[in-house]
Amino acid sequence: MAVILLADDDQSIRDMLNRYLTFSGHTVILASDGKEARKKLEQFHIDAALLDIMMPGEDGFSLAGAFLERKIPLLFLTAKTALADRVKGLRMGAEDYILKPFEPEELLARIDVILRRRKSNAYSQGGIQVDYEARTVCIDGAPVLFTSMEYDLLALLTKNAGAALSREKMIAAVWGWDFVGETRTVDVHVQRLRAKLGAETIETVYKYGYRWVGRRNV
Repeated sequence: MAVILLADDDQSIRDMLNRYLTFSGHTVILASDGKEARKKLEQFHIDAALLDIMMPGEDGFSLAGAFLERKIPLLFLTAKTALADRVKGLRMGAEDYILKPFEPEELLARIDVILRRRKSNAYSQGGIQVDYEARTVCIDGAPVLFTSMEYDLLALLTKNAGAALSREKMIAAVWGWDFVGETRTVDVHVQRLRAKLGAETIETVYKYGYRWVGRRNV
């Protein structure tokens, strides 16, 4: 599931949404104002953010830019009913907004839509985050360097998480059908990925190939 930052100055709303989101399998990072939200943004890898527009100090509109710069999808929480305010948020780049008071089930449904929409552009699980557009990889929020071939192989594995991929299919997808060499090349690159991501992330399928399983104990 996702790591979601929730910034709202209303503690009752934070407590309620924290319970619902956690129960749904998400990890929730809480902030009571804009300053704390910025601090948490620097400390944690965030998959999506819920920002209250009307917070003391820095409001949600001002805070949004820091998240949008990192391509983190936003959903605004607002008590403002004026159409101009809602349009402003969407034009800034927010994925959606929801008016207070709201039903938690509705918010969860909107979050699921946002995450599904973004899923094809990124992989995130167990502290490993792969951005397919930017071709970047972060582990526990810290960027990790990969060679071009290592990255392409990792992208192939994560996009097919749980599926057994043959060595031949992996060579065709990453190196091309005209590759001249041995399937041992795949084994070497898998070992390099395991060294950077953890041995448990890639499972060997006996006499066939490999399967991406991700981090199991995070």
